[in-house]
Amino acid sequence: MIEPDLKRKILSGKRVSAEEAAALFREDDIHTLGELASAVAVRKNGRRAYFVLNRHINPTNICVNRCRFCAFSRSKGEEGSFELSIDEILEKLETSTEGIREVHIVGGLHPDRSFEYYLELLEALKAGFPDVHIKAFTAVEVDYLSGISGLSLRETLLRLKDSGLDAMPGGGAEIFSDSIRKKLCPEKIPAQRWLEVHRTAHRCGIKTNATMLYGHFESYDDRVEHLMKLRELQDETGGFQAFIPLSYHSRNTEMGGQSPSGIDDLKTVAVSRIVLDNFDHIKAYWIMLGEKLSQVALLFGADDIDGTVIEEKITHAAGAMTGERLAKEQIITLIRRAGRIPVERDAFYEEIKVYA
Repeated sequence: MIEPDLKRKILSGKRVSAEEAAALFREDDIHTLGELASAVAVRKNGRRAYFVLNRHINPTNICVNRCRFCAFSRSKGEEGSFELSIDEILEKLETSTEGIREVHIVGGLHPDRSFEYYLELLEALKAGFPDVHIKAFTAVEVDYLSGISGLSLRETLLRLKDSGLDAMPGGGAEIFSDSIRKKLCPEKIPAQRWLEVHRTAHRCGIKTNATMLYGHFESYDDRVEHLMKLRELQDETGGFQAFIPLSYHSRNTEMGGQSPSGIDDLKTVAVSRIVLDNFDHIKAYWIMLGEKLSQVALLFGADDIDGTVIEEKITHAAGAMTGERLAKEQIITLIRRAGRIPVERDAFYEEIKVYA
């Protein structure tokens, strides 16, 4: 049972410690945990649950890294590899007919493409679709672009921003524990570098998201350490918009193993909402959780279900059983049936329409 003093602390809006966060992860009283997290979410955003009309585009799956949990990446010339031209990317947006407000762009670390390619891509997207926000490039990609351009992180980010970058996704964080990271993704940038990329982005006026990949072989203490580091950076910069817990998918990966249970998914959403008291939004990413569990997660502290998505490839390469898109009407119905108020937003959580 959750200690009465800890319940009162959470309900009064006081900050929980790392030890208390770990105790919540080890708690079996999932119903009370959900009620507490839901109370925190309602205190922040009322009964609103947000979504965006968005589209995912992956410019390439060719990548110089080989993360053990990734089923998406390929080497150049390998069967299944692809690399889209700028015109092909523009065509994907042109054929999107659902009033897209945000395009989400992440991809592999291509060994041959120049920094100028990415600047030209942003400029072409902004010129062709001036009303669509561009949320692009993980911290791992930005670090790579800094390396190939010879520019500092700040200079790289400012060049990207000047070319049309509006915001950054939170991918590449995985888990911050050094020992786990060495097993999970030894070629990827270390945790401190990920945090430094986001710190620099925030100082450049670029809003970002944050993620945590859980359910592989990390411990609850590893998860708490991850959340605490995000909370510390948010205290410093205030630049994170949302946190997205990412449920590990094991199929078609080198690492294999089991994916997290539904209880673990809900527990992670709930503890994240309680711990990250300085984050305005917690996402239940339906691509990874599935539509029905994402709906339940709205009662466990989540207040955002992401969006229409359209053509998600990375999680599906690892065996996701969800569809590659949801229609706006489906999302509205899903949110309403959870007893929440659907709110269409843009990339910066400005409200477009409230479906009362």
